[in-house]
Parts: sequence; structure tokens; C-alpha cells
Amino acid sequence: MKRYTLALDLKDDENLIRQYEEYHQEVWPEVLESIKSSGIRNMEIYRTGNRLFMIMEAEDHFSFEMKAQADKADPKVQEWETLMWNYQQALPNSRPGEKWIVMDKIFSL
Repeated sequence: MKRYTLALDLKDDENLIRQYEEYHQEVWPEVLESIKSSGIRNMEIYRTGNRLFMIMEAEDHFSFEMKAQADKADPKVQEWETLMWNYQQALPNSRPGEKWIVMDKIFSL
């Protein structure tokens, strides 16, 4: 099992943040299925202010490239991603179009 940590910012607007959290109380079933079918077994998202942190555990065969290809072919996932981009904003060090950024582990106890 592999573990990943990722970060992303939300637009710094209390109303938008509230709406984003409401969507995540009932994620669309098609989106949940796409996550599971890619090999992701556990996913948690945490927020402080407008910064999001994701902890993701995936099977050894998981790859971000394969997940991105599958997502591009799934209209419902694309609809969700387009909707979520209304609430999200890229981190300052991200490349154009890049959302969640994989974080580097710098300490472990």
C-alpha cells in the first residue's frame, strides 16, 4: 500500500468554502466509484482556512497518470472536476491546470 499527501487551496471566500464542504458531504456516486476503481482504498481531506490537505492510501499498482486518463474518459468525473474548480485555486508553485500537488515527506517519527 502506498501513501500520498497532497495540498490544494480553496478560494478564500467563506460562502464558497461552505458550499465546497457541503458537496463533500455527498460526493457523487460516480466520482466515488472512479476513486475506488483506480486502486485508492482510503482518502481523507482536511481543511485549515482555505488550505486543503489530502491523505490518500492506494494499492501498489495505483498511478496518477492512469487515474488522470480514466478521469478524462469519464464525463461525470469531468463534470465534478469542472464544478469543483469553481471553489478551488491552484497553489502558487503549481503548473498551469494543475490542482492537487503531491507533498514531500520531510519528517517521520
